[in-house]
Amino acid sequence: MIFTIPDLLTASELEEIRSILEGAEFADGKLTAGWHAQLVKDNQQLKSGQIQTQLTQKVKEALNRNALFQTAVRPRMIHSLLFSRYDVGMSYGTHTDNALMGSGFWRSDVSFTIFFNPPSDYEGGELVIESADDEKAYKLQSGAALIYPSSTLHRVDPVTKGTRLVGVGWVQSLIRSESEREILFDLETARRSMFSQQGKTVEFDLVSKTIANLLRKWAE
Repeated sequence: MIFTIPDLLTASELEEIRSILEGAEFADGKLTAGWHAQLVKDNQQLKSGQIQTQLTQKVKEALNRNALFQTAVRPRMIHSLLFSRYDVGMSYGTHTDNALMGSGFWRSDVSFTIFFNPPSDYEGGELVIESADDEKAYKLQSGAALIYPSSTLHRVDPVTKGTRLVGVGWVQSLIRSESEREILFDLETARRSMFSQQGKTVEFDLVSKTIANLLRKWAE
């Protein structure tokens, strides 16, 4: 399931993050890429340290308070987060994200990209997600996030003008299967709609029971 969160970050959070990134030190993005991804990765990434830790905490707080993210992704662990900069000529060719990441060997079930500057700041730099017979390009407003399966092939097209600033992260979900996460999301959406229209009914209780039992069956 691919979806967007239009205003993940507040205006003040966004301003603070951009201000910090503009004065921060970046390194070659190839340093955090696998041996094959290094062949197609051409960007810069925020160096590890106190600034990265500070920004990571801010992004995690935003994701943890967002109801849509929590309901659709059901995160067990937001385990990895990189802050990337693309200047003119930089891109990231077609790749798929590593299945296991970090010292804890966390699974990458769900990926997310948070856009820190508006589309008017740069040309090119679209995030393109490929499918079997099509592909779709994304270039969201600042403060917005795109959520997508880590299993997809995707790329970042070359930046031809300006600078692209993004945060990219990965999540191990409580629900391993993408299709099962979507079933739970649809049921939860229906349950909330039922409650808002009719309150706590017999039907609401049955859907609640089903969601709880599916979580018992599928969660890990």
